[in-house]
Amino acid sequence: MPREERLIASNKKIFYDYTVDETFEAGIALTGTEVKSLRESRTTLRDAFAAVRAGEVWLHNVHIAAYSHGNRSNVEPNRKRKLLLHKNQIRYLLGKTKEKGYTLVPLKLYFAENGLVKVELGLARGKKNYDKRDAEAARDSKRDVERALKDRTQGR
Repeated sequence: MPREERLIASNKKIFYDYTVDETFEAGIALTGTEVKSLRESRTTLRDAFAAVRAGEVWLHNVHIAAYSHGNRSNVEPNRKRKLLLHKNQIRYLLGKTKEKGYTLVPLKLYFAENGLVKVELGLARGKKNYDKRDAEAARDSKRDVERALKDRTQGR
């Protein structure tokens, strides 16, 4: 049976700029008004990244807008947020991010079936411009083939 999750935000541009080698699911430490704002889907993952510091993983540059009915309990929209992972996962990610070219990027933010907010992290390596051109050419040729097959099956 598939997992029931409700997508809050995704970062599709990551797959254009990076090659994602592995993915990890992480919890995120939030305040109450941030969760309410996420229920209204008022967030942006653009330019977001994660970093391992002092044995903890922190999420940077995720903009969660202030909750409309939250007064002084609202927090800064772009603050660093702690990600919740197992210690062995953190050690693994620390070792991988020390390697040249690897970075941690959030792929999507969603509500899990139990109502908790989760982040899907990707261990990614940056693409060069020629890699991007190759991927774009492959996507275009695939689209042309699908269009030709569709035209053939419809009898045009």
